[in-house]
Amino acid sequence: MERATLSKCERICSYRLIDQLFGNRKNSSMAAFPLRVVFMPVNDGNKILVSVPKRHFKHAVDRNHIKRQVREAYRKNKTILDGKSMAMAFIWMSPQMITTEEVEKKVVGLLHKIGKKA
Repeated sequence: MERATLSKCERICSYRLIDQLFGNRKNSSMAAFPLRVVFMPVNDGNKILVSVPKRHFKHAVDRNHIKRQVREAYRKNKTILDGKSMAMAFIWMSPQMITTEEVEKKVVGLLHKIGKKA
């Protein structure tokens, strides 16, 4: 069995790709509160970005905790999108923290919806 990892090449680091993801009106978006995902097809595998706004969580330690929760949920369930190459940005929309299990349920639901729509 292959290890499920989240490597550097699976993260969105390019400003150009971020601009394409958020600047293009025809890119799709959906929400499963407290997460919103913006996604578009790409050619070179799945890539993700996780954003937690400072206005919801003033302390960096809280923002980092939520980012870790979302990244871990994606890492464990990324096989849902096998065969599809997408760039995805997960955005946290709530001022409350929720449990890791709830975050994972929301991420899995969004990944299933993306898989059906793509």
